[in-house]
Amino acid sequence: MMLIVGLNGSPRREGNTAYLLRTALASVEEAGARTAFIQVSEVMANVKLPFCVNCSTPCEGICYKDTRLAEVFDLLCRADGLLIGSPVYFGTISAQLKSFWDKGRRLRYQKALLNVVGGAMAVGGARFGGQETTVRAIHDIMLIQGMTIVGDGHLHDDAGHQGACAQRPSKEDSEALLRARILGRRVLEVAGATTSLRKRQGDGRLYVTR
Repeated sequence: MMLIVGLNGSPRREGNTAYLLRTALASVEEAGARTAFIQVSEVMANVKLPFCVNCSTPCEGICYKDTRLAEVFDLLCRADGLLIGSPVYFGTISAQLKSFWDKGRRLRYQKALLNVVGGAMAVGGARFGGQETTVRAIHDIMLIQGMTIVGDGHLHDDAGHQGACAQRPSKEDSEALLRARILGRRVLEVAGATTSLRKRQGDGRLYVTR
């Protein structure tokens, strides 16, 4: 069964970004796939050194060994698709989400997310409040991990745009909720069509080298 993981980059577990993300995951579940919701701020809260200081090259993952972050990275190694959401913080992603991906150098070194399908979403305080630049920042992270990026287009809807963008409160933004559902379906659809590209060795876990 396909696994689609949602990463909530907002510090609020039940905030606007989480609502948009859960809406997308709901459409994935309706289509028969498994989902997982990850609260990034809670994962990073238990990391002793939350910011990457490039302590080893290539990254050996020592700084997060035996932590919740290591468990989440292992989960991502088994995912077919990722839905990543962030609130707009000065035109880009949240500090929590940035720190999470800065710690993901070992994922990149092992090509763990190569051909995993990704979709991005963002929530801002205004209609034109930096959502698209935030989505593009998420896309940059995905590209550097070797992921396959899709937008919020679907055969039964329209060609879409960069991703799902909402103005808070997101639960009252009906167009954004529609785009989130479409994005979820698109990620799942493309993930299903590209399964053979995600060839993983062994159990797909990310191992620390020492």
